[in-house]
Amino acid sequence: MSKWVSALALSFALAAGAALAQTAKDQSKRNYGIGREATPAEIAGWDIDVRADGQGLPPGQGSVKAGEEVYMNRCAACHGEFGESAGRWPQLAQGKGTLSSNDPVKTVGSYFPYASSVFDYVRRAMPFGDAQSLSNDELYAVVAYVLYLNDLVDDKFVLSKDSFAKLKMPNASGFYDDDRQTTEKAFWNPHPCMSSCRPPVTITKRARVIDVTPDDKRPKAGLE
Repeated sequence: MSKWVSALALSFALAAGAALAQTAKDQSKRNYGIGREATPAEIAGWDIDVRADGQGLPPGQGSVKAGEEVYMNRCAACHGEFGESAGRWPQLAQGKGTLSSNDPVKTVGSYFPYASSVFDYVRRAMPFGDAQSLSNDELYAVVAYVLYLNDLVDDKFVLSKDSFAKLKMPNASGFYDDDRQTTEKAFWNPHPCMSSCRPPVTITKRARVIDVTPDDKRPKAGLE
């Protein structure tokens, strides 16, 4: 290829790249006539997730004792006075040693890998029907009480950013990455069927031949 052809090809490539960049820039500014940009305050209202290491925790603290009052007033009607559940609502406490059984009981104490899972869910979705109505101190307190119901802390425990980092959940090591790509690779079919995979349906027997058609000896309607 001559230098002139190479230079021409390069110029075309640069022009195409610039055109694509401009198109993307124009699309980013396109106004469809609906909605508006979210304000920082609105974004902050949704940005409430809590990581396993405690990042995202709000300021505040709450004791087990204070949490008991919040729990009895706002949670016990559905989850039971001791986290045993009421009716069809989820059980929150106990269930230790059941995960390997035929009837696993997945509670905060038996199943949840991180305390942040509890805190984040309660903060985001509870109490049912009145989500995000708890103050930060009430939130810390009720989570502390749920941990207490699962025998994970004592009745003097106060949950805060500092004490949160020291919590260790019993099932923290019970979760692992999906390993089917390696453990089940021997079972994979390198050439899977993609079309017309089922054999054609054929009739092998008829009801009248194998004598399974019931005799209808009942009188017809209106004739007796």
